[in-house]
This record gives sequence, C-alpha cells and structure tokens, in this order.
Amino acid sequence: MIKSSFFSFIFSLSFLIIETALLSNISFLPVVPDLALLILIYVSFYNGSISGEVNGFLSGMILDFLSVSPLGLNSLLRTIIGFITGCFKDFINVDTVFFPAILAAIATFVKAMLLFVVSFLFGGKIAVYHLSESLFWIELCMNTVLAPLMFAFLRLFSSWLLIMPKSASYAKE
Repeated sequence: MIKSSFFSFIFSLSFLIIETALLSNISFLPVVPDLALLILIYVSFYNGSISGEVNGFLSGMILDFLSVSPLGLNSLLRTIIGFITGCFKDFINVDTVFFPAILAAIATFVKAMLLFVVSFLFGGKIAVYHLSESLFWIELCMNTVLAPLMFAFLRLFSSWLLIMPKSASYAKE
C-alpha cells in the first residue's frame, strides 16, 4: 500500500501542477477539469476504501497548499470521496468506457454537494458550486468525458498505482 500511495501522490502532484500551472491559464477554458479527482477515483476504486481515504487526504492536502481554500477543506472532501468510491470496489466493473464516466460524474456531484454542506461551517467564506450556473455543469461534463481517457492512461501504470494489479489477482484465483 505504501508504494501505491507514494505513486498516486506523485501522479496527483503532477496533475495538480498541470491543472494549476497550465490548464488554468488557457483562456478559452471557463473551468479546469479535476484530473486529480479522476486519479483519486481510479486508485480508490481499485484499491479499496482505506487506500481511497489515504490518497484522498494526500491529494487534498496538495490541493489545499496550491489553492487559496482553507487548509483541510479539500482534504476533507477528497477523503470522503475516496472512501465512498473505495466502498464500491467489488460491486462494479469499470473496465468499460461507461462506468468510469458515471463514477466521475457522481464524484463531481458529490464534491459539489459536500462543498455546499461544508460551506455552512465556514460561514459562506468558501466558493461553492451553484447548480444553476453553467460552470458546475461544464466541469461535470469535462470530468465525465475525460474519465475513460484518464482510466485508460492510468491503467498503463497499474503496477505502480494499484496494490494488487488485475493481472496478479487473476493468477491467485
């Protein structure tokens, strides 16, 4: 689990830097896709809820340090999302194109709902998604469309990111 957590930390850090340094400066993108959330979904789904919590906390801390949000906000959100995603480890087959997209859409929606709930604790001092605005729906669509591509890309590194890669689990059965 340490190797998986280390490499998911490196991947999350790399993609968060890409998000903040490159994608956020592209003027025609009104919203930046949450690539680190897609990495979290991939790792936590295949490794389980404990790994999802650890990786959610680590990627959330990175995001907290790179953003202007209150320290711990993204860690809390991503820890919860990692746990919830990891709970579905043995129930859904995400080897198709369809299910990674659904997982990404649900995770983006859960992130928006958790931000809304947590905003009450901060007295409205944090930015929340408004479901009536197009920015949320654009990010939802971007994450949904990019999820199958990210899952395919991350499968190339499954020996680094997963506790027990799928090929090894078939050998045990």
